[in-house]
Amino acid sequence: MLIIPAIDLRNGLVVRLFQGNFDQEKVYSADPVKVAKRWARGGAKFLHIVDLDGASSGAPKNLNLVKEIAEKTGMPFEFGGGVRNLKTVSQLLDLGAERVVLGTKAAMDAQFLKKAWKKFGEKIIVSIDAKGGKVLTQGWNSGAAKTTLDFARELKKMGFKQVIYTDISRDGTLSGPNILGIRELLEETGLKVIASGGVAALEDLFKLKKLEKQGLAGVIVGKALYEGRFTLVEALKLSAD
Repeated sequence: MLIIPAIDLRNGLVVRLFQGNFDQEKVYSADPVKVAKRWARGGAKFLHIVDLDGASSGAPKNLNLVKEIAEKTGMPFEFGGGVRNLKTVSQLLDLGAERVVLGTKAAMDAQFLKKAWKKFGEKIIVSIDAKGGKVLTQGWNSGAAKTTLDFARELKKMGFKQVIYTDISRDGTLSGPNILGIRELLEETGLKVIASGGVAALEDLFKLKKLEKQGLAGVIVGKALYEGRFTLVEALKLSAD
């Protein structure tokens, strides 16, 4: 089970939102590169970088920072936030992204998604961002006419083997992950899942690790690390045991 620290960027700062609400933001650092280096030193093997400005506007706004993180850490990372066309996917891969995260465009445009999958394959991964079993889009401000499971089944049929699943109601809340929702997604689709949202304690990681045999591939951790609920070293040790 891969432990993936999250770096959420807004106005050039490292922030966390509460349930995706842009009005409930907490700034953790004015130096995203320093934060990335910190996670690299701590033993992280992969980073999850989100451009919140891009997610809300429809085009990435912090690519200069992404480029600097890539150059100064050499760490593999995935990037999401405002990726709405194939040209941007190519641009991000050229910048050094290991894979590009698609959210809004993936949920709303099946033809685009098919083209992206055909061109990039596993260099793209879809993030199913859901609340109450329904998929949300456009920086989590709008709803798509799809349920989590229906969308996941569409992705499986298209050829995807792995997805990111974020429970928006848990994200940034430190209230614990949606274990039932994650388990249902694993059991109903057969997809590998990277879980995101709600992790608050090592106990949460322990519970998630029990889903490894069912296909849980990784966990994205944000606020719990920034708030010092546990260290990255502790999380990595638990995931390796």
